[in-house]
Amino acid sequence: MNPRIAYPRRIRSGVIVALATFLAALFASLLLPTAAHAAEGDPFTVSGNVQLDGDPLEGVSLTIDGPGGAQEVETNEEGRWSVKVPEKGVEYTVTLHEDTLPEGIAVIEDADEDGAANVTTAEMGAGGRLAVNFFIGEGERNVTSFFDQFLQRLFIGLNFGLMLGLAAVGLSLVFGTTGISNFAHAEMVTFGAIAALFLVGPASLALPVWVGIPAAIILSALLGLALDAAIWRPLRRKGVGAVQLMILSIGLSLALRYVFQYSIGGGTQQLPPMVPTVSIPLFGAVSTTLNDLVSMGISLVVIIGFAIWLTKSRLGKATRAISDNPSLAAASGIDVDHVVRVVWIISGALAGLAGILYAYYRPGIRWDMGAQVLLLVFAAVTLGGLGTAFGALVGAIVIGLLVEVSSLWIPADLRYAGALVVLIIILLVRPQGILGRRERIG
Repeated sequence: MNPRIAYPRRIRSGVIVALATFLAALFASLLLPTAAHAAEGDPFTVSGNVQLDGDPLEGVSLTIDGPGGAQEVETNEEGRWSVKVPEKGVEYTVTLHEDTLPEGIAVIEDADEDGAANVTTAEMGAGGRLAVNFFIGEGERNVTSFFDQFLQRLFIGLNFGLMLGLAAVGLSLVFGTTGISNFAHAEMVTFGAIAALFLVGPASLALPVWVGIPAAIILSALLGLALDAAIWRPLRRKGVGAVQLMILSIGLSLALRYVFQYSIGGGTQQLPPMVPTVSIPLFGAVSTTLNDLVSMGISLVVIIGFAIWLTKSRLGKATRAISDNPSLAAASGIDVDHVVRVVWIISGALAGLAGILYAYYRPGIRWDMGAQVLLLVFAAVTLGGLGTAFGALVGAIVIGLLVEVSSLWIPADLRYAGALVVLIIILLVRPQGILGRRERIG
């Protein structure tokens, strides 16, 4: 007789979870992308040419910004340029970089247009094509100094970093109290924006913005509670390991992502403005919008409130105790399950708020928008120090500043990669992160 090998219950549970996750991911990757490609359709085109007195100008750099993010392109030998974009019926901003023009050449001012002559904003029509041409001639070039550009990028990077910080703090809280590297946190970010779209969008309930957005944050908090009650708490009680839980979070992320794609389609949709679209000068050539100021104000108020809760309240102190030593916290009488449940609620609310603010920052809502910044959120948590909420906030601000400021030297499409390279360099010098503690291994 062949003796049967009795595997421990914890290992059996881990194998079952890993197998179920693999099958779910395989189903999503084989079946659901078909619907995604069908919904997205063919890309649309923004194109134009740059000429000087009828002669083409080659090598002139332009940036096209709109749904899908900023793209950079250069004119060819015929002075033509073209980029593919994901949406029609929306506005695109085309900026010609005057520093790439020949010496003594500038974009001719149009008396009928407002704003800088080298910036054009136009809406793509139903045909899916948009042509933007620039009239070039001899004249005085309006040049923004490098220092002003640097300050502008610093301000934008701070706004982006605070938004990332909201998502990173929630992810760090979950990791510190449960040990889960939750890849589905990206979809919790996306859920907040989609919930706001269904509540305040013109084609849905059309609630006032200042009613619908708080309601969307509440729904995001309930999503965090539901995920903990339905998935994470039962698996914790069965003793499933951290690796199996991480794999499960990847499968959950894929499943939720394609549910979102099925719900809102593959295109980009816009939220109604929170405040009127007004440009506000700050100092020198540095300016911002009222929407950015409101976004930064909301982020700061929420972060300060969270810091007070974490350091002063009894529940916040219990959360920090569990992050330091869960076994000792449980032995001292702390209800670990209750604290973890609250942590999931807070994590969901912060992720939902981050998704709403990111929808205004991009601008626009896509079914995969959370996945676009997931690596940056993980980078912020790692850079600040694993399991430390304040470290995650500091790391997020550093990442946000690096992402925006680095675009002064590298193409905008590579700015996320530049931030991750800097992350690697910093961790080689300080492996525990900025606010992390050194730990002995072995």
